[in-house]
Amino acid sequence: MVGDDLTEVARFLFETGTLKQARRTGWWMAGVRDPESVAEHAWRTSLLASVIAQLEGADPARAALLAVWHDSHESRTGDVNHLSKKYAPTADPEAVTADQVAGMPEVLARAVRGIVAEYEAKESPEAVCARDADKLECLLQGIEYRSQGYEGAQRWIDNSRRRIATKTGQRLADALLAMEPLDWLRTAMGEKPVEG
Repeated sequence: MVGDDLTEVARFLFETGTLKQARRTGWWMAGVRDPESVAEHAWRTSLLASVIAQLEGADPARAALLAVWHDSHESRTGDVNHLSKKYAPTADPEAVTADQVAGMPEVLARAVRGIVAEYEAKESPEAVCARDADKLECLLQGIEYRSQGYEGAQRWIDNSRRRIATKTGQRLADALLAMEPLDWLRTAMGEKPVEG
């Protein structure tokens, strides 16, 4: 491994950096002018995946790893929203990933292909937790946007809530829906949460 050429790995690191600027396009339909980036979404999704997995008895580190990589292909495809998918077929994340890792040391390329394949297969407990985290992060972001006056975000909140599969994810969604985004700050400051 030490002797392997890491040029393609370095290129990939620059490529994935573009996800820090790539916006989640579905929010534009809800009127959000400057939605979060794909990278910001992936970070919180990874955190949520580890929480859900821990509470579901799955491997939190594995679930977080799957969530880190779940949208990595979007550096080449862009964030394709659900309306766009109706008119244009989306690229297969596994095929895009195979192109992205071509030329990397095989031990790394095989690992990345396996991570993406596991997430896409939706079969392992960790993949289920990571996929729930993706939906829960969208719900959470929707609540935050709604509190900023973007009433159109309610559609994303409702759709995300319906698609959550794990008991932990469902319970967490219900807890999030019962509070305001700044309740954490009020609690930290010793204030009483807003009654909803």
